[in-house]
Amino acid sequence: MFSLTINGIEVMAKEGMTVFEAAEKAGIYIPTLCHHEDLSTFGACRVCMVEADGSLVTACRAPVEEGMVVRTDSPEVRQVRLSNVELILANHNQDCQTCDKNNNCKLQEVSAFVGVTPERMQSMRRFVKDEPVDDSNPFFYRDQTKCIMCGICIRACEEINGVGAIDFAFRGYETSVSVLGNKPIYDSRCESCGECVERCPTGALAVKDQSIAEREVKSTCPYCGVGCGVTLGVRGEEVVSVRGTRDHPVNHGELCVKGRYGFEFINHPERLTSPLVKKNGAFEEVSWDEALDLVADKLSGYREQDGADSLAGISSARCTNEENYLFQKLFRMAGTNNVDHCARLCHAPTVAGLATAFGSGAMTNSIADIEEAAAFFIIGSNTTETHPVIGYRVRRARKKGAALIVADPRSIPLAEQADVHLQLLPGTNSALLLAMAKVIVQEKLYDDAFVADRCEEFDEYIEALESVCLDELADITAVPKEKIIQAARIYAENTPSTILYAMGITQHSHGTDNVLALANLAMLTGNMGKRGGGVNPLRGQNNVQGACDMGALPNVFPGYQSVISPENRRKFEEAYGVELSGEPGLTLTEMFKGAGTGDIKALYVMGENPAMSEADTGEVKEILEKTEFLVVQDLFLTETATYADVVLPAASFAEKDGTFVNTERRIQRVRGVINPPGEARSDLEILCDLAGRMGMSGFDFSGPEDVMEEIASLVPNWAGVSYQRLNGDGLCWPCTDEADPGTPILYTERFLREGGRAKFSPIVYGPPQETPDENYPLIFTTGRVLYHFHTGTMTRRSRGLNALHDRERILMNPVDAENLGLNAGDTARVISRRGEVTVEVKPAPQIKEGTVFMTFHFAEACANVLTNTELDPASKIPELKVCAVRVEPA
Repeated sequence: MFSLTINGIEVMAKEGMTVFEAAEKAGIYIPTLCHHEDLSTFGACRVCMVEADGSLVTACRAPVEEGMVVRTDSPEVRQVRLSNVELILANHNQDCQTCDKNNNCKLQEVSAFVGVTPERMQSMRRFVKDEPVDDSNPFFYRDQTKCIMCGICIRACEEINGVGAIDFAFRGYETSVSVLGNKPIYDSRCESCGECVERCPTGALAVKDQSIAEREVKSTCPYCGVGCGVTLGVRGEEVVSVRGTRDHPVNHGELCVKGRYGFEFINHPERLTSPLVKKNGAFEEVSWDEALDLVADKLSGYREQDGADSLAGISSARCTNEENYLFQKLFRMAGTNNVDHCARLCHAPTVAGLATAFGSGAMTNSIADIEEAAAFFIIGSNTTETHPVIGYRVRRARKKGAALIVADPRSIPLAEQADVHLQLLPGTNSALLLAMAKVIVQEKLYDDAFVADRCEEFDEYIEALESVCLDELADITAVPKEKIIQAARIYAENTPSTILYAMGITQHSHGTDNVLALANLAMLTGNMGKRGGGVNPLRGQNNVQGACDMGALPNVFPGYQSVISPENRRKFEEAYGVELSGEPGLTLTEMFKGAGTGDIKALYVMGENPAMSEADTGEVKEILEKTEFLVVQDLFLTETATYADVVLPAASFAEKDGTFVNTERRIQRVRGVINPPGEARSDLEILCDLAGRMGMSGFDFSGPEDVMEEIASLVPNWAGVSYQRLNGDGLCWPCTDEADPGTPILYTERFLREGGRAKFSPIVYGPPQETPDENYPLIFTTGRVLYHFHTGTMTRRSRGLNALHDRERILMNPVDAENLGLNAGDTARVISRRGEVTVEVKPAPQIKEGTVFMTFHFAEACANVLTNTELDPASKIPELKVCAVRVEPA
């Protein structure tokens, strides 16, 4: 620690701190225009000048020294600051009364502090460049006449997002902030994350048509599984702004384009406002009493007449933990375990595979320690588009020197920065992972001590691995053997190394084997139980982890407590006051088969859209059409809701309280800031009301906090969770008592399997269930894009997001497009054994020859019409990532 004097006050500062930081810590204001706490020091504006030991220095760059004497307000300092600010203002468009940044303009604040006067500015006024405002981006505009060249936007784009879309261009008086080629921002590589806009100290970058919020409330983002903290700006009964919560442990104020700007769905005019009942083929608005009485009578009637297993419920990764808990409780008290949700379509193999290897099917490490990895192995995850804020961390770590391996059939954005890109054929993940393991074992790169001390069944694993041939595995994947060897060495020789994966690993008929193969790699190299390591599945939706935790699965009660266990049943029977079934229920995919055969009479869908998200949606729609009784509870009249007999209007995340669990197991608060539209209700209120009408007791909760108390009493890993403890940063489970701070990193000392050891699992490569042939010569695969989410229910109701990505396109290699006589913008028919779609063509060199790619966001060209229903036998997930198609001109 150094002792220095600032304006006659003794200040203690750590070695390495700047004068600016020391003054800020002591509560002494120093004006600045180019400094930002999130970014590297720049020192361009020269407004933070101070006098240090008799010399003028920039406070943001001058390091503190022992005995230093600093003056921040001497006459010399005041004059230099005034002159520098006046020079900035001389070429500035001073339309302050109409500027959108008027409510938080840093330039106005600093100008007032240094004493700029209107008279002085009038005499100094210079020619202001007449440049048109760039309003090409749907969310914000760029006005060069207000730019002060502070460089904050450039550093934000480079240092936070890692994109580097903007920089200084030209020379002298012509210098400006520009994108490559001086194009409109829309035509650049800008990802519209808004990090530059958030930090711009003037009106050069400002949000379009943004109302000033009357109040702000902290909550959690409703999109992907990262679980970013958001601060909602509210005006009346409308959410008018969203910004990242700066002190949040997950995102530290950072957001992606969806999190910051994709909130238009909340107050969208298409929101459901009244219960609907289908009468004579058309929906009619009815009262809640009529709708819920009908649902209660139907569910009770089918239970009595056809048995409890004639009922099935699909819960929701978009709903809160409390709502998912009540949903499974209602169905289990009705006598059935036929409860599932969309994890069946994304991370069911994760739950099965990681539980087998480690004892728990969840992300092993925290988001915060990702940047501490010495190497990244990213497989089956387009991280910068599907989990952007984690993508920011990967980019930052890469720039600091971390190694990067990317395995993906496409040349995704992170592949451009990778040390090695393993562009494997879709569906050959396990072959690639077996090949990497073969290299690690052959070259003795594995961690002997970790394997001996903390793992079991290693000898059986090695014996199985001896039978595989590296050359054959390389041929299967179509990845050169040399690249596989390079990747294996990078992963094994850099410690710690972390694995990030998503649905490119799991949505396969061998998805569980893929997950087990990843777990084997992590065990081999000892990359478990340490910061910057682990096996980290990136969850696709805001609360898919929580829905699993809450028992919205057919084989487990809340907390992954098996329904088969008599001891577990007794515990929940005592809590619920009824006898519970010990037979595992139907999975999501099996529910639709049951509805198709008539075994399932009533299907209740809460906050899911299977008419777009299931494999072979053509068949799913036929089943929905003939399901005897279908209830859909949602925000909008979704594609699924159009088939319903009863539609119940639900509240969005901004209209109710509760909790979500993000991908790192962090339980976080969600806070309602406005009322639901019309007569819409929270899912919690609807479920409690319905349970009462069905004659069930134990649903008389006063609110979600009461529900959480019941959850904590029944789930050992959540025993220490309460709303009071969640008001800060949240808690990562396991959290077993009130003194437990939570567990950001799993397995630091022992694994959760019996005996405390991790288990190696020998696997055998199996090909996809459908491969190209003469009639269907191309491999079809699917994924997401940055600007949309899941089935588009929320994002496609954002005008700005639609402007950035307005329609579906099939991406194909230019060679394949040319061979088929297709050009950019042409319309093509894409045909599989299950159906066909018509879609616009976009030749893309990022796509491997013989492969085509679509998203599943657009109902007009629904990719899942084409996908395969073949299942992974262990987890029952469909093979959504691979099927065979042909493409022909429409």
